[in-house]
Amino acid sequence: MRYTFKRIGLLLITMLLVSFLTFLAFTLVSGDPAQTKLGTEATPERLAALRQEWGLDQPFFTRYFRWLAGFFSGNLGVSYHYSKPVWDLIASKVGVTLCMCLLSFLIITVVSIPLGIWSYRWVGGPFDWLRTAFNQLCMAVPPFFTGMLVSYGFGIVLRMFVPGNVPDLHTNFGAAVKHLFFAAVCIAIPRIAMTIRMMRSTVISEMNKSYVRTAISRGNDRHAVLTRHVLKNSLVSTITFLGQTMAEIIGGSIVVEQVFGIPGLGRFLVASIGYRDYPVVQTIVVLLAFWVVLVGTIADLLNQTIDPRLRLGGKA
Repeated sequence: MRYTFKRIGLLLITMLLVSFLTFLAFTLVSGDPAQTKLGTEATPERLAALRQEWGLDQPFFTRYFRWLAGFFSGNLGVSYHYSKPVWDLIASKVGVTLCMCLLSFLIITVVSIPLGIWSYRWVGGPFDWLRTAFNQLCMAVPPFFTGMLVSYGFGIVLRMFVPGNVPDLHTNFGAAVKHLFFAAVCIAIPRIAMTIRMMRSTVISEMNKSYVRTAISRGNDRHAVLTRHVLKNSLVSTITFLGQTMAEIIGGSIVVEQVFGIPGLGRFLVASIGYRDYPVVQTIVVLLAFWVVLVGTIADLLNQTIDPRLRLGGKA
C-alpha cells in the first residue's frame, strides 16, 4: 500500500511537471494567437483588446496557475479559434481516440503473445530466417504508409469502409468500431513484430536458465515447464513491455488519424497547433501525457503484485 501511494504521488508530480513544461513551451513558441485569430483585420487596438480578453497580457505564472486551477476544477478554458469551451470540443474526440488505441492494444496482445511463444519453437529451424526477415519488415514499415495501403485497398477498392467518414461512436457503435479497426491494425503491425521479438527473446532466455534445465532433467515435460514456470517468470517483463507499447500507441494514433481522416484527439491536436489554439493544445497534450504516465504506473503496480521481490524492493 505504501508503494502504491508513492507511485500515485510520483504520477501527480510528473503531471504537474508536464503541465508546466507544456504551458512554458507554448508561451515561448513563435506566433501570436490574437494575430492568427484576427488575420487581416488585426489592428493594434483590436490585438491589445483580444490579448486582454484572453489574459495574454498577464504575467506567465499568473496565467499558468489560473490555467492549472481551471484544469483541476474542470474548467479547461475557451478555445481561441472556435470560441467554445475546450472540453465541449474534445469530449467527443476522446472516445474515438481511446477506442482506437484500446482496439490496437487488444490486437497486439491477442496476436503477438501466442505468436511470440510459438516462434520459440522455430529457433534454429529452416524457417527461422524467414520469420526474422518478415518481423524486421513489419517493424520497418511506418504506420502512415501501412495506413495508406489499407485505406486504398480496403477502403477504396474493396469498399469495406469509407475513408474519412467515421460513423458516430455513440449512435452507431458497431460501424464505428469496424472503421476504427482498420486504423488500429495499422498502428498494431510494427508493435506486434516488436512484441513477438521480445517474447521470443524472453522465452529463450528463461529456457536456458538452470531451474529449467533442472526441471527437465528430472523428467518434467518441456511444454509443461514452459507453460507452468517460464511464462509465469516472463510475465513481469511482458507487462512492462506492453505498458510501453500502450504509450507508443498514442504516438501512432496521431499519425494514423491523419491518414484515415479520423476525428480524434491527434488530428484535432495537429489542427489546433496550426491555429495557435493554445488552450486546446495544452489540454490535449496534458491528457495524452496523463494516459502515458497512468499506463506506466498501472504496469508497475501489476508487476509489484506479481513479483514479491519487486514488492520488497519497492518498500526499501
